[in-house]
Amino acid sequence: MPGLAVTYLGGPTVLLDYAGVRFITDPTFDEPRSYPDPGATTLVKTQGPAIALADLGTVDVILLSHHEHEDNLDTLGTQLVASGVPTFTTPYAAAGLALPRVRGLATWESTTHPGGVTVTAAPALHGPPGSDDVVGPVTGFVLSSPGQPTVYVSGDNAALDLVREIAARFDIDIAVLFAGAARVPEIPAALTLTSRDAAEAAQILGASRVIGVHTEDWEHFSESRADLEAAFTAAGIADLLVETPRGISVNVD
Repeated sequence: MPGLAVTYLGGPTVLLDYAGVRFITDPTFDEPRSYPDPGATTLVKTQGPAIALADLGTVDVILLSHHEHEDNLDTLGTQLVASGVPTFTTPYAAAGLALPRVRGLATWESTTHPGGVTVTAAPALHGPPGSDDVVGPVTGFVLSSPGQPTVYVSGDNAALDLVREIAARFDIDIAVLFAGAARVPEIPAALTLTSRDAAEAAQILGASRVIGVHTEDWEHFSESRADLEAAFTAAGIADLLVETPRGISVNVD
């Protein structure tokens, strides 16, 4: 079965070369800085991207889980969206961004790229039940194409019950899981998968390979890549986790 090539850029941002289409997830390209937000947590970025936006090359599609937090869409990432690259996100984010070629997909809604890849919006919850009122809606994505592995991109989902819903609808071959157990004082629970939850999500999905992201580059990520690896080892599935050196394209099959 053909696979895909993954290039990890940092934080939640990865390039996915899949079925002849080049996707990027939650584009973040700013250098280290703080993002003050009166009345909310100041997010602090600690490391820049492995590849600068100017050196990125062609991107065919942006998969944007949501638009309100700089650790998923920062200033330069917004410039990429505004440049006219077709972008799929939540209806709420599409309305908020109000930019050309940004399309909101309702949960389970699908669209097919001219390259033949079907993109389906998958359910996601950015924290514990009720957190939508504070952090806003988010989405994940499922990529599928004839003769290709089915790929799940979790976005900032923290709910294993929603992972079970996705597993009931799709046979997922490769999962891109946003982990890191992001935490802010306003919400007394992880806003993204903990390392243990990511390992459980991999097992629920029955994925043969897992790309773990969203564990580095931001102060509010409370669990590291090392924590993620330890959780997969403790679960007896360390072999599922793909090594993703920063800025290096890795073939996943």
